Amino acid sequence: MEQHHDHQFGEIRERDRHETAFGELTLRAPAGRHTFVAGAALERDAYRSIDVPRFEYTFTVPGVFLQDDVDVARWLSLSASGRLDHHSEYGTFFSPRVSALVRGGAWTGRVSFGTGFFGPSPLTEETEAAGLSRLEVPQPLRAEEGRSASLDVTRTDGPFSYTLTLFRSHIASPIHVDRSRGLILTNLLEPTTNIGVELLGTFRHEPYTATATYTYVRARERVDGVREDVALTPRRSAGIVGMWERDQVGRIGIEFYYTGIQRLEENPYRDVSRPYVIIGLLAERQLGRVRLFVNGENLTGIRQTRWDPLIRPTRAPDNRWTVDAWAPLEGRNVNGGIRFRL
Repeated sequence: MEQHHDHQFGEIRERDRHETAFGELTLRAPAGRHTFVAGAALERDAYRSIDVPRFEYTFTVPGVFLQDDVDVARWLSLSASGRLDHHSEYGTFFSPRVSALVRGGAWTGRVSFGTGFFGPSPLTEETEAAGLSRLEVPQPLRAEEGRSASLDVTRTDGPFSYTLTLFRSHIASPIHVDRSRGLILTNLLEPTTNIGVELLGTFRHEPYTATATYTYVRARERVDGVREDVALTPRRSAGIVGMWERDQVGRIGIEFYYTGIQRLEENPYRDVSRPYVIIGLLAERQLGRVRLFVNGENLTGIRQTRWDPLIRPTRAPDNRWTVDAWAPLEGRNVNGGIRFRL
C-alpha cells in the first residue's frame, strides 16, 4: 500500500508518502493431539517527506514463529507459541505466549500470558494533528516492550451467559509526547500499567436478545515524577443493547452507552471530562421484498460543545487551535431508508 498526503497545518505545509508492505507464509500440521503452526513473515514500513526529511525512515522486520495447540484432555487445552522478530532499527525481540482453556459443565475458563514489542516512529496521534515540523526528538527512541496477562471465566445458564474478565498489562519504555513545550517525543523512564475488569452478560430467547457490558480500566503513567491516569482513557464505561426481531416482520433495537470521566491534556477549560450517556434506536419493518427502516443515533444530543468550546482562546504550545475530542462532536442524527430484496 502507498499513500500520498498533502497536509496544511496553519501556515505550514507538509507533503509526504507512506509505504507499507507485508507478507506471511504459514504451515499447519496436525499430529495426534497436537496441531502445529509454523511460519515466517516480512514487514516493511517507510516514510518519505518533501518538507520534513529529517524524520524519514525505513523499517524492515523479518520474523519467524511457531505455535503448538494440544488437547491434553476433554476438559483441558493448552496453547504455546513463540515469535522471533528482528527490527532493522531497534534490534531482535522474542515474544512468547502461553494459554490454557478449561471446560467443565456450564463453566469455561481461560488464562493467558504473553509479551510483545512495538518499534516507535515519529508518527503519532499528536503529530497527525499538529504536524512534524514542530516535533523534537532529543535522544534516540527505544522500542516499547510489553507483558500482558488475562483471566476470563464464562458460565452458561439456559438463555443466559455471563463472562468475567480480569486483565493487566505492563509496558516498559512507553512512548510519550510532551505537548506543554511544543511537541517533544521521548520514552518514559517508568512503565505504563493497565489493569481492569470487564463484565459481560447476554440473554437470548427468541424473539429477544440483550447484551450488557461494564468495563473498569485503570491505565497509569508517570510523567515528570507525577503518577496519573493516561489521558482520554475513561475508567468506567458501560453499555446495554436490546433487540426484538421476528422473521418476515421486522425488528426493534435500542442501545445505551455510558462513558465515564477522562483526564484531559492541554485543555484550558477543564482537567477532567464530563460523563455522558448516548442512546440509539433502530426500527425496521418488512413488507414482502421491501424493508422500511429508521435509525436514530445519539438521541440524547450529546456534544462536547454543550460544555466547552472546541476552539482554544489562544494557540497551544504545539500550535493547535483546538482541544482534544473527549465526547461526540456531532449531535443527534436520525436517518431512514428503504431496502429492496431481489
